[in-house]
Amino acid sequence: MAEIIDITSLADPRLAPFATLTEAQLRNRLHAEQGIFIAESPKVIRVALNAGYEPLALLCERKHILGDAADIIDRLATCPIYTGSRELLRTLTGYTLTRGVLCAMRRPKHKNISEVCKQARRVAVIDAVVDSTNIGAIFRSAAALGIDAVLVTSSSCDPLNRRAVRVSMGSVFLVPWAWVETPSADASPSSTQEANSQIADDHYINILHSLGFKTAAMALEERSISLSDPSLKAEQQLAIILGNEGDGLPSSTIQRSDYVVRIPMSHAVDSLNVAAASAVAFWELGKH
Repeated sequence: MAEIIDITSLADPRLAPFATLTEAQLRNRLHAEQGIFIAESPKVIRVALNAGYEPLALLCERKHILGDAADIIDRLATCPIYTGSRELLRTLTGYTLTRGVLCAMRRPKHKNISEVCKQARRVAVIDAVVDSTNIGAIFRSAAALGIDAVLVTSSSCDPLNRRAVRVSMGSVFLVPWAWVETPSADASPSSTQEANSQIADDHYINILHSLGFKTAAMALEERSISLSDPSLKAEQQLAIILGNEGDGLPSSTIQRSDYVVRIPMSHAVDSLNVAAASAVAFWELGKH
């Protein structure tokens, strides 16, 4: 049976993952095997547990022990369950808990591109998207609309950021994903410098090409084609590349891509938020 611990002091060091550690400290980049993330709300926690993620501790409003969190606590036989009043926990975390439950969980072992793209037909690439809400929304759309795997550049927000996990409604646990290095801005296809040559060889687009994927950069360019172009759907393996909220994709990435794709729009609107654009693109090009 899980150990239920009533919180009497906000200075208890066992509460650090929930209260005082920053996202960077939770991620623990120097020792990835020790990294932690926080799953928030019973629904999201259940999705994580069902996907095989390892729980470490639970922080729960007292009223939820026999309520919304009862089935979760039954599954956490070896984990400490910290509990207290709603007012105390709000003081501890700085905000009212979503549905009164937080779970600290072990970060999974990092996967590589080949692992997550094995047998995939449709892949999304998130390139330098920095808003956690957008990351969570993209993952939710990817899970719902037929995307087999997601690649995230190192310049993007962490998909296991607490807010990203919450916005995704746990979808980040359902789609295989991997980190990829952010390409160098000057590693263009025409570069002749030896230093850039190696970087160019390691560009994630080249790796995707080696795995049999064609790449489609979402961008407003003269050579862009409509999202509804039948040549896109005809591709057996396609990677859909989404860029930064403000600057979009680097020109070097656009130049390397097999396709440059735009979403046709009305009323002189030139673009959509990246999360909204991802949902449109995944619906049109996904496996439904």
